[in-house]
Amino acid sequence: MRGLQGRTAVVTGASRGIGLAVAQRLVAEGARVCVTARKPEALEEAVASLGGPDHAIGVSGNAGDAAHRDEAVARTLEAFGSVDLLVNNTGINPAYGPLMALDLDAARKIVDVNVVAALGWVQVAHRAWMGEHGGAVVNVASVAGVSSAPGIAMYGASKAMLIHLTKDLAVELGPSVRVNAVAPAVVKTRFAEALFEGREEEVAATYPLRRLGVPDDVAGAVAFLLSEEASWLTGQTVVLDGGVTLAHR
Repeated sequence: MRGLQGRTAVVTGASRGIGLAVAQRLVAEGARVCVTARKPEALEEAVASLGGPDHAIGVSGNAGDAAHRDEAVARTLEAFGSVDLLVNNTGINPAYGPLMALDLDAARKIVDVNVVAALGWVQVAHRAWMGEHGGAVVNVASVAGVSSAPGIAMYGASKAMLIHLTKDLAVELGPSVRVNAVAPAVVKTRFAEALFEGREEEVAATYPLRRLGVPDDVAGAVAFLLSEEASWLTGQTVVLDGGVTLAHR
C-alpha cells in the first residue's frame, strides 16, 4: 500500500491477537514498528516474529501509564527516527453483567484505559513527531460502541466515546494528521473467547458471512486506513462485522 514503506508505527497492545496481526501487516508493507504490551516475555516473542530489531522493537508497560507512553515514543524515535503512524489497540473489559451491578471503580478503569490512554498516546505522538511532520492514527473501537451491548455495556460506552473522540481528533489535527477508527465485531482472539468459546458455529450462524472475524481481517483494514490509499479519509469508523449489525437491526 502506498505510504507505508519506510514509515514507523507504534501499535499498542500488540503482543498477540489483533495488535500483533496489525504489526505483522505493517512490517509486510515495509514499515517499522514499536509494539507495546504489559508482559516483556510476550513482547520479546512478538518482536522475534516480526523479524527482530531491524523491523521491530518492544516496550513493555501499562498503556494507562504516562511514563510508559513517553518511553515508548522516545525509544521508537531513537530506534527508527520517526513516529508516523499510531494504532491505539489496547483495550480492557474487566466486568461482565448488568450496569446496575457494575463496580464504579471498574467503570473508571475501563474508560481510563480504553479512552483516556488512547488520547494520551495521540498527544505524545503529536508532540514528538506528528505535529511537525504529519501522520495517521487508527483507533480500534468495537461494534459494541455503535449499538447496545448487553453484558458489556460499559465497554461499549467506552468504545462509543472512542469513536466520538476519533471524529474530534480528525477535525482538530487536520490537515496534517488523519484519524480514523475500526469497529470489529467478534474476532477470534483470547480477549473475545468468552463471546464464542464452545459455541462458535452458533454465534457465526448469526452473521451474514457465516464466520467470525480473524485478526487479519482487522489488520488489512487498519493498514489501509494508515496508508496513502486512504489519504482523503478522516474521522471515519469502518465497521468490520461480517454483516452482523445489519442482521440484528
